[in-house]
Amino acid sequence: MTSFKIAIAGASSLLGRELKDVLSESSLAAAEFALLDEEDAQGQLDQVGDEATFIQAISADAFDRADFTFFCGSERLTRRYWGQALRAGSTVLDLSGALDQEAGVLVRAPWMGPGEAGADLFTPAVVPAHPAAFTLALLLGRLEQAAPLRLAAATALLPASEFGRAAMDELHQQTVNLLSFQSLPRAVHDAQAAYNLLGGFGENATIELSGVESRIRRQYQALTGGRGPALALQMIHAPVFHGLTFSIAVEMERPVEIAALEEALTGEHVELVLEDCDSPSNLAATGHNDILVRMRPEIAARGAGGISRLWLWVAVDNLRLHAQNAVQCALELRRLRPQGTVQ
Repeated sequence: MTSFKIAIAGASSLLGRELKDVLSESSLAAAEFALLDEEDAQGQLDQVGDEATFIQAISADAFDRADFTFFCGSERLTRRYWGQALRAGSTVLDLSGALDQEAGVLVRAPWMGPGEAGADLFTPAVVPAHPAAFTLALLLGRLEQAAPLRLAAATALLPASEFGRAAMDELHQQTVNLLSFQSLPRAVHDAQAAYNLLGGFGENATIELSGVESRIRRQYQALTGGRGPALALQMIHAPVFHGLTFSIAVEMERPVEIAALEEALTGEHVELVLEDCDSPSNLAATGHNDILVRMRPEIAARGAGGISRLWLWVAVDNLRLHAQNAVQCALELRRLRPQGTVQ
């Protein structure tokens, strides 16, 4: 078997840790791994599979012999080092989303099929699609198999883990401080995130919802080739630590039988939940590999020929789905590189 070397830049991040778990469960588990990060994470003991190793600072030769480099940290880290990885002969997989507007960089979700712009030997970098963009493109694409869609509107509720460990820590500390009637830390959100739904953060926040929304819109367009259903999209920050949820309203151009819609949605990577007592939730999705979906017809749109409007309530494990998509992108690229390291 050909041996591969895989570098993970941003290995100490939440997404980096999830990626290591998914890689350990994949056919790439036997690869040689280099765990890399900023200097403040240097020396931390970590592991991939059963192999213990230390996180290293990113040096001048950090990407040497690496077939694939996953960037799982900040956008700043990706922009600073992705050129160095390319020059070392490594193919870049950017989970930070920093490169989705760079020339020649593909946005990919292999579970959706090869698409028009499949990767080849000359692909310098791939952006594994954000789990929100991938989920929306997959579900709406399947519904269009039953009938053309006139309208699709989605509200995505983002967890703190979408913005990294600092956001999670601040949400936790705000929750503790509120219960003990103390002042709230606001360095990350510049707003009260605990027990609160937010359509935006404070003026001095170090994170932003608008950037995530713009990225999801771009990547949805890339995945659908610009020919997917028109999508109205809104981002809301939810006071939860993990799990991405959606409320999606869909209107079709003609009535369709419920059974036909259920058949269209059901398939690989999607679990259709039929009972209200098992409703999808951010907690139910944690550690789950599939997209959890509950479909509910709009009663006023029900007619003799079926229904023309419906609601979807959807939940996914945002970190796990992103890591799974990234590993699938690497496996897709590996098939193009049967001889190992690209020279």
